[in-house]
Amino acid sequence: SKSTPQGGEAAYLALEAAVADMEKGLIDVLVTAPINKNNIQSESFSFPGHTEYLESRLGKGARSLMILMCDNLRVALVTGHIPLSEVPKQVTKGKILEKLQIFNTCLKQDFQIVKPRIAVLSMNPHAGDGGLLGIEENDTIIPALKEAEAAGILCFGPYASDGFFGSDHYKKFDGVLAMY
Repeated sequence: SKSTPQGGEAAYLALEAAVADMEKGLIDVLVTAPINKNNIQSESFSFPGHTEYLESRLGKGARSLMILMCDNLRVALVTGHIPLSEVPKQVTKGKILEKLQIFNTCLKQDFQIVKPRIAVLSMNPHAGDGGLLGIEENDTIIPALKEAEAAGILCFGPYASDGFFGSDHYKKFDGVLAMY
């Protein structure tokens, strides 16, 4: 299939109809599929993705959380639609805490998990290897985890992504928070 401006307009109109139904209380949940981020751009839609669009339309001041799911694997993201080169600047202690709080609440409310266990992934290979491969784990991620734990959130990590998924360690958690 070929990307066309008409396809982008159709995607936008479908998204608008779904948002209108949510605002009227006709639907409770909206499950989205990927959109073509190039052909949907217009005067009405100037967002890097529909996550940001939905936050602006429905958030009423609340923050969104992108969660990628299949079966019992739920991966939430600290950063969204940004270039990889921007990730280190966007990963802050405050943002990690905010996403952990949203994710914890979501797992309780939307998935009926009484005491969710959240694994937090590192940003660097081998979780920074004690500062050899990056300092974000020691300077940003671990302090955020300690503060979240003090607030009653069961969060663990940071785990290096390759070993975490390769060893099926993710099966021991209700959710996984990734930096990007």
